[in-house]
Amino acid sequence: MQLYHAAASPFVRKVMVVLHETGQVDDVTVVPAHVMPLETKDAALSHNPLGKIPVLTRNDGPALYDSRVICRYLDARKGGALYPEARIWELLTLEATADGIMDAAVLMVYEGRARPEDKRSEAWVEAQWGKVSRALDAVDGLWISHLRGRLSIGQIAVACALGYLDFRHADRNWRSGREALAAWYADFAERPSMQATRPDA
Repeated sequence: MQLYHAAASPFVRKVMVVLHETGQVDDVTVVPAHVMPLETKDAALSHNPLGKIPVLTRNDGPALYDSRVICRYLDARKGGALYPEARIWELLTLEATADGIMDAAVLMVYEGRARPEDKRSEAWVEAQWGKVSRALDAVDGLWISHLRGRLSIGQIAVACALGYLDFRHADRNWRSGREALAAWYADFAERPSMQATRPDA
């Protein structure tokens, strides 16, 4: 299998953490990819018509894309421990919440990198941060109990979202007023899978 990969992408990092946690790192060849909103030439685009990474190519079937699809596929190869049926709908909702944080945070970066300076909208950037902030409040309150206990995709997704906020939006201080979430992340970030996939490592 091949994984089209960019270390700075929180979605790619989520897949990489799953690979580490399920013992499949050696089953995948990492292929560097450079995909931006205006990019039209990267090889990853030949496998995903949406022009996004991560993309996982396989010898026994078509390429898979979207981190949620890839993570579920990889986990299924090893028995499905990250998606326990007893809590599946809550876990999928938590994963979607974390992915929404990543989406908004990435769009904030793209606004500064892909749009000409005179076309950038500070109001639009702040609206994206509003999504991040509301989602963080929900995780810190409503979802914090789901971050405890046995390792799950919800924990991995939230951790990768928080790691991306530290990486690209550290000045926003997401920890302020969210002590429970900050304390949980401080512990989870020490896992070997998280340390091995740090975008600034």
